[in-house]
Amino acid sequence: MNLRWLSLSVAALAVGLCCGGCRDAPGRPGAAVTRPDKVTDFRLLYRQNCAACHGVRGDYGDAISLNNPVYLAIAGTVNIQKITANGVPGTLMPAFAKSQGGMLTDQQVAILAQGVESAWGRSNALGGQTAPPYAGSTAGDPSAGQKAYGTFCASCHGVEGQGVVNAKLHTGSIVDPSYLALISDQGLRSLILAGQPQEGMPDWRSDLQGTGARSMTDQEVTDIVAWLASHRVAAPGQFYSHP
Repeated sequence: MNLRWLSLSVAALAVGLCCGGCRDAPGRPGAAVTRPDKVTDFRLLYRQNCAACHGVRGDYGDAISLNNPVYLAIAGTVNIQKITANGVPGTLMPAFAKSQGGMLTDQQVAILAQGVESAWGRSNALGGQTAPPYAGSTAGDPSAGQKAYGTFCASCHGVEGQGVVNAKLHTGSIVDPSYLALISDQGLRSLILAGQPQEGMPDWRSDLQGTGARSMTDQEVTDIVAWLASHRVAAPGQFYSHP
């Protein structure tokens, strides 16, 4: 009887330890876990879905800076919401909406778009000026674009877009086919319009403001994009052959 009682006691203790361990096991969901499709906190949604490419604070990421009031003013919440939902085909920007194969609900996509605007937008970002539209409405002329590029861009990016390296300036090639394969025409247009303030790149008003120079026109921006896009190739990258 004593042996049986001892065996039962040991078994009961083992079950108790096992159950207690399960309750406290690392990674075990608690009672208050929120389903992924019910998350409505902008900061959490941004950190989980956007920060890896656009930067934790909206800048210094591999993708366009969202912490740029000029970009947000030109693009607008509607376009940002559409891009977030549908992605950008042919680039690394995926579609996040469930209707497009993503993981986010329409509500979560809207929260992200509105949250970005609320966090980093500024009502006076354009300084009272009217910017060219976010998307171009006419076809670009590469020849005219090369001339416009020479006026507005060559001083920083090189006469042929191959980059500039000197004591004060270091820019990479913006006509590298590998780079152009990763960015859409709209992506190029957005960078020209909004600039990259964290990198010292001015917006469409250019760093010539105050010297009698004028801002870029809509057609000039469109033409510059066409000239840059003309450098794309069908199969970018370095080809290697086996000996």
